[in-house]
Amino acid sequence: MSASTTGFELERGSHRLRAAVELLSSMRFAIALLTVICIASVIGTVLKQHEPVNNYVNQFGPFWAELFGTAQLYAVYGAWWFLLILAFLVASTSLCIARNTPKILKDLKSYKESVREQSLKAFAHRAEADLAASPEASAQSMGQALAGAGWKVKLQQRETGVMVAAKAGSANKLGYLAAHSAIVLICLGGLFDGDLVVKAQTWFQGKTPFTGGGMIADVADQHRLSDRNPTFRGNLLVSEGQRSGTAILAQPDGVLLQDLPFDIELKKFSVDYYSTGMPKLFASDIVIHDRYSGEVKEARVEVNHPVSYRGIEIYQSSFDDGGSKLKLKGVAIDGKPGSLEIEGRVGESSRIEIGGKPMTLELTALRVINVENLGQTATSGADVRRVDLRHAIEGRLGAGNKTMSQQERRNVGPSVNYKLRDASGQATEFNNYMLPLELDGRRVFLLGVRDTPAEPFRYLRLPVDESDSMNGFLNLRAALADPVQRREAVRRYAAGATEGQRRDLTQALEASATRALDLFAGVESSSAARDPARPPGGLPALSQFIESQVPEAERERASEMLLRILNGTLFELAQVGRAQAGMPALARDERSVSFMTQALIALSDSFYYPVPMALGLDAFTQVQASVFQVARAPGKTVVYLGCLFLILGVFAMLYVRERRLWVWLAPRADGGLHATLALSSNRKTMDTEREFETLKTLLLQTPTEVKA
Repeated sequence: MSASTTGFELERGSHRLRAAVELLSSMRFAIALLTVICIASVIGTVLKQHEPVNNYVNQFGPFWAELFGTAQLYAVYGAWWFLLILAFLVASTSLCIARNTPKILKDLKSYKESVREQSLKAFAHRAEADLAASPEASAQSMGQALAGAGWKVKLQQRETGVMVAAKAGSANKLGYLAAHSAIVLICLGGLFDGDLVVKAQTWFQGKTPFTGGGMIADVADQHRLSDRNPTFRGNLLVSEGQRSGTAILAQPDGVLLQDLPFDIELKKFSVDYYSTGMPKLFASDIVIHDRYSGEVKEARVEVNHPVSYRGIEIYQSSFDDGGSKLKLKGVAIDGKPGSLEIEGRVGESSRIEIGGKPMTLELTALRVINVENLGQTATSGADVRRVDLRHAIEGRLGAGNKTMSQQERRNVGPSVNYKLRDASGQATEFNNYMLPLELDGRRVFLLGVRDTPAEPFRYLRLPVDESDSMNGFLNLRAALADPVQRREAVRRYAAGATEGQRRDLTQALEASATRALDLFAGVESSSAARDPARPPGGLPALSQFIESQVPEAERERASEMLLRILNGTLFELAQVGRAQAGMPALARDERSVSFMTQALIALSDSFYYPVPMALGLDAFTQVQASVFQVARAPGKTVVYLGCLFLILGVFAMLYVRERRLWVWLAPRADGGLHATLALSSNRKTMDTEREFETLKTLLLQTPTEVKA
């Protein structure tokens, strides 16, 4: 290879390097990086970060959830590409500062007094005048006047005259340096206090995220970070009466455990609520146990009032259940005999059997305070015979599928959340209230169910009896499932409705009532299980029967007649069931009509409840837990300094105008003096116009005597 070829390649490589540096330090490149960072920040604000993967799958679907996960949008501020963009922005802004700082410093020292006198005539703000004094005396006089007005002045003596050069507002250029330095400082602080240090330990020290379960104390060292870790931010959950000293750092593919140099013991957690049910104030009384010195320090952590210890800030982040003790009692939705009592803690799971099928029960939450939107309409006297059968069965969960009204907010008492997971791993979530609620003028128990967290709960409404319990409804549901009690109810209804009439009318009514009650109870549909489209029972079964057996012109009349027969039979069935359970008979009054109205819809809805038994909250002992955010963030001082620089820089660039002034004083042939005044400013504003007029008056029209 010849020397000329080698020199050409070196020159080409040098040219590429200069081009790369030019691009990296250019304004357009920095603006492009800032735009990407802003877009990423919007994504990180709108999209909840560090949520369980299942939540994203339910929200976006499998394809988009996987795509967003690959792009690390669920942890934007710790994504490698976000940190890389920040690093490039630091480099770009630093190069920009390095390139422009010498020019700015040189310009700050320069008065540009060597400007040619002919150049002054090209300025937009220019004025000329003839003066009587000598050039030296006028220059001294003008210099003193400008200095008194806050200008920095320099005089230049030339062969043909004197140049007076002045400048003001030089801090404008310092604002440029301050603003750009602020970007560098803020990005450096963000990099240092972000996930960069943690990621560096996973890259170079063999630390790996933990994806398993079990006790925190049993987690291996490769999943733990030292308590000397210079920067971190994690969450720590502590139950009342317990203590912990290991924080959780969420990662895209697991968690890292951050050991703290102290333990936090939660003595008491306090929370106050607004009338809407939202937390107004929550605070934790804690005890800090130092692992090295043995020091014990009591403190109180409140929202926006953190506690600092050993350089670690302890913030009150939120609160959770700390393993409340629950006692649940089974409620037979299908009416079949059976009992189930379960005791457990929130967060635990156990194996149970419901309807002969093994399931896993997961106790997920206890909410002691539930402020709901409730409305009241006086419909307690509704006549169930006026119900339009076709409209009553439009929703598969009827009353349970209705949302609450938006008229009144009040606390409706405790509720329990749990999940039932079948052998295949599919889970159904339930939300049951402990106490009855008054909805639309009726008191009902609410049993909520949903298939995925993305769906709202659909509620089954069970009416209360005269004792404000659900026993009356449960007895009616059990009687509906018992063929002996159904036959007795049909006999009573037919006998009462045809009293004193012919026997054949009684028998015909018995046949119609038997048909209606069996359809409603799902007796006939149970023998036709091979047809999944056939309703299991309730009002949809009656509706399908009418549509398949009755001509369209007669369906409305047939619906009203069949529903009237069903109402009367169900009333007698309730009496039979109550008598067998040792309960007093229902009175024939408005209250009983209201109960039977709601019971009819609830019985129909019960056929679509996903399991044969619901678990009601019988008793509980609440144990609260506090969620702390613990952070060691030495970079925050750098960020605060950057914010100060940013404020000063923006203020200087927006509110400080750089101005330069020249006055050329040239002697005339007649012994007088000709003055040429020119003013330049980096921004053309009305203030510049006014200032120029003031300067003309000060320098060209008002003679100033120079003291000897």
